[in-house]
Formats: sequence, structure tokens, C-alpha cells
Amino acid sequence: MRASQLLIPTLREVPADAEVISHQLLVRAGFIRKSAAGVYNLLPLALRVVKKIEAIVREEMDRQGGQELLMPIIQPAELWQESGRWDVYGPELFRLKDRHGRDFCLGPTHEEIITDLVRNEVKSYRQLPLLLYQIQNKYRDERRPRFGLLRGREFIMKDLYSFDRDQAGLDVSYQKMYEAYARVFARCGLRFRSVEADSGAIGGKDTHEFTVFADSGESVIVYCEHCDYASNTERAASPPERIPVDEQPAPLKEVATPGRRTVFEVTSFLGVNEKRLIKTLLFETEKGFAAALVRGDRDVNEIKLQKELNVLRCELADPQTVERVSGARLGFAGPVGLSGVKIAADLEVMEMVNAVAGANKDDTHFLNVNPGRDFKADLVADLRLVKAGDACPKCGRPLAETRGIEVGQIFKLGDKYSKVLGAAYLDENGQARPIIMGCYGIGITRTMAAAVEQNHDANGIIWPFSIAPFHVVVVPVSDRDEKQMEMAQAAYESLLGAGVEVVLDDRPERPGVKFKDADLIGYPLRVTVGNRAVQSGELEVRRRANGETVFVPRDNLAGYVQKIIAAELAQLEEKAQKYSMNAP
Repeated sequence: MRASQLLIPTLREVPADAEVISHQLLVRAGFIRKSAAGVYNLLPLALRVVKKIEAIVREEMDRQGGQELLMPIIQPAELWQESGRWDVYGPELFRLKDRHGRDFCLGPTHEEIITDLVRNEVKSYRQLPLLLYQIQNKYRDERRPRFGLLRGREFIMKDLYSFDRDQAGLDVSYQKMYEAYARVFARCGLRFRSVEADSGAIGGKDTHEFTVFADSGESVIVYCEHCDYASNTERAASPPERIPVDEQPAPLKEVATPGRRTVFEVTSFLGVNEKRLIKTLLFETEKGFAAALVRGDRDVNEIKLQKELNVLRCELADPQTVERVSGARLGFAGPVGLSGVKIAADLEVMEMVNAVAGANKDDTHFLNVNPGRDFKADLVADLRLVKAGDACPKCGRPLAETRGIEVGQIFKLGDKYSKVLGAAYLDENGQARPIIMGCYGIGITRTMAAAVEQNHDANGIIWPFSIAPFHVVVVPVSDRDEKQMEMAQAAYESLLGAGVEVVLDDRPERPGVKFKDADLIGYPLRVTVGNRAVQSGELEVRRRANGETVFVPRDNLAGYVQKIIAAELAQLEEKAQKYSMNAP
């Protein structure tokens, strides 16, 4: 392809609305352009990257026995109402009506559609297992779309659904997808880790996220450097900290704490450690109000709280609501005497002795609060947000913390959808049994953005060879020098003839502009044709990743480049091989 014929509108300035590096570079390098908030045009270079990621995904899905199909984007509300998710998804669901007033939605995921298809077509155990997948656009009305392709309202996703006879079959399908996902991301040249995660609105029990480590990631990951434990903080667990207490419960005592609302202000004023304070947070749910209790140095994990309360909606109460429910301004609520509110206490709270807590009275706290004596908890569970330094639940060593970008997630759904939607099969004895399901998603466009987050420098993108839009750019230093242009054209044609994906930068631009664009776009190899090449017959070949430069005789160029590309792809395949048959 000739650069003069390609739509690559590069920019020198950083876009004002681009917050993360992948958004900045994909816009500047001419890969994407915004159509609306969270909605982007994929220009030719971006689409080439997407197609390469899709090809890798297809190969790995097919390797495991996946069958590709294509389902409708527009989904009838009846199926979502039948599954109970029409209201669970809430405002993130794009809803619309047809001319007859019937409700539909734009598919954010396809559990309902695929289950409906299978319940109508699969009747016997002989038809199972099945692995069905598609690669398609998805739609979610994000409250605040941001970070370019990392958090959009329209995106490309691969979603696969497994259908098995029983849990043992699901375990096999899950393992197949775990292996396939690890191979996909290794072949894409990403540094990633699988972590335990929360299933969210998808549902199901067991789930793993595949997370690309990046400072811009929205996910916070805790992991152990001494064993294989890793988890998203939404799900992460840690054993309760045992604090030896050599004292007996003392009488409850009310003390004035004028203007002291925060944990720091209260504990500093009273001269006690944060671990002696019970933090009380009020939440609103569709079932009423709930008070979450954690130790003063801890934070409430709202995902865990929502699951333990078994509610669809769990939102932190605003200051006016707190005052109305507790009788005191924000910062003075506590569990003692709190009525009409379900009390959910973290495991650590129930072991506290002579703690400090709000008195549900302005400018007042209680001393010597003892769980069980001074208040009763309706629910006791692990409610705290795990952070770096907490104990690993597997080996007890301190956990470390990093940020990451979720690029894929796999779920064991069990019979969550098959039971409610009536997807069943007849076993060997003619008995009807629910089909056991799993679902598995990869964000295709998000994977492209994550690759940029991990592979860039001050000059632009550094694409891994496996997903680069083109492998080589040939740059004649002067478009006015006939000999340079002839040699550049010859080099271009020899590479094309060898099956190399190559661009000839034939634009009438200064060499500095061409070199900057080559680095910005991120071609893995740059072949430069200048005076030295004309005089000596040797072409300069430069690697984008490390700047390494060699001079290659023009007759050897195609073979040399082919060897580099083959070696790079083989290295990625070698990394992928180590994930074969690795258990999650």
C-alpha cells in the first residue's frame, strides 16, 4: 500500500479530551476518530489491527471446538424480562421501541438470545457439549464513557457460550476457554494475568478476569508475590486480622466530639487508634436501608455488600438521608440504637472490644461499644475492601497491588439462564435436565487499546508484530531523488512479492515528517532509502521497539525481513504454548 493513498490523518498535538495514552496515540496516529461520546470510527489502520486480533481469537476458539455464528444486535424485551435482567441492567441498557410500540434493546451481551436459540434446537444429550461464539458490536449506555476505546458505548466483542450436560462438562469447557484466552493474549504480545473476579450482572459463581497490567487501568488488582493468588479487589478476600485485646468490656459511655466527623478527626480527638473505631455507612436498597460496619482503617466493598444483602440496588445514602434515618449529621451515625435499618457487620467488627462508634446524635460518639452487647448484627460477613499489605488468603504473606485493564472474562453460569428460560435436554434415561452453561467474553477493541497502553514510548506506538497494521514501512528520504524513489519502489515490490505487509511512504514530505509518522504509527520495521543506499546498495533496517539498526544488501532485504517477522511471531507462539493445559 502507498501512504499517499492511505487515510492516515496523523496529528502533532495531543487531543484535549484524551485522558490516557492509548486514546491520545490512537487519535494522533490516525487510527480512530470520535463520532459521539464513547462512539468511534475505526479508520483503516485500526481496522487492520482489529482484524488481526479477531483472526487470533477465531483460531483459538476454533482450536477448542468453537463454532462461529452471528446473532441479532436488536433483542426483544420479552427475553430479558423472562430472564429477569430487563431491570437489573438498568440505565446501561439501550432501550428502544419499534413502530408497533414493542420494547427492544441493543445487545450489551447475548445470554438470553443464545439460550433461547439452544432451548429450541437442542433436545438430547447427544447434541452436547456445544461451544458457540460470535464476534460482534455490543452496546452499553455508560454513564461516563471515557478513555477512548477502553470505556465506550459501542465496542467490538467476542462472546462464546458453552452448553454442557453437567458441572463436570462445564469444568472442561471452562478449562478450554481459560487456555484459549491465555493463548490469545500471549499471541497478541500482552503482559497479563488471570485474576479472580466478580460476575456482576452476568451472574454465575466462578469467574476469572484476564487483566493487562497498565497504570491507566480501571481495575485494581491485588496479588501475591509468593504464590499464585490474584484477584480483582471487587472479589478479593483476606483473612480477618486478629488483634489481641487484653481488656474486659467496659460500660458504654457517651462523649462529646464537636465537629469531628471523619475517622482521622475522631480518633485524633479521642486519642485512639483507627482500628478501635467502627465506621458506619448507610446504604439505600430496594429492600430498605442497610448500615455497613467496618473497622475504622477499612473501606466497605460495595460489591460484596450488595451480594450479601441480596439486592439489585445498593447506593450510598446522601447526607440528607443519613440525617433523616440516623437522627444525626453525616459522620455521627453508629449501630447502637439504630432502628429500622438492617445492620451488616464485617467479620473484624464482631471481634472488637470497647470500640468507638457514632452515637446517632450530632457531635457525639460512644466509647466502649461491644458487638453483641450493645448492638446486634443482622448479617455478619466479609465486607471489607482488600488492599496492599493485607494477608494473602492462600499463604498469609502480604499482598501487593497494581492496576490493570480487563480485556477478557470467563464465567461459570451453571443453570442461571437455562432454568429460568427452560433450556433443557433429555439424558440417557429420558429424564429432562437443565443445560449447564458458561459464557466467555473478549473485548476486541479494548484489547487493541490495551496493547497501546503497554507498548509505546515518547514517540508513539510500538505494535507487537502479531497485531501491527503493517509490518514494514519503506521510507525514501527524498521523493525528488529519482534513484532513491526507484530503489524504494524496488524494495517495496520485493517485500510485497515475499508476502510482507508493507507501506511505501511516497508522500512529498520532509524526511523528518516521515520518520516521526513512522514512529507515531508504530510500524515494527522501517526501511530507509537514502544516499548511502543508492551508493552502496545497502538499505537501512531499523527496529521500532529498540532502535536497533542494520544495513542489508537490497537483494537480501525480503529474506532478512521475513526471518525477523517469523522469529517474532514464533516467540509469541512459544509464550502461548506454556499456557496449554494450565488450570485456572
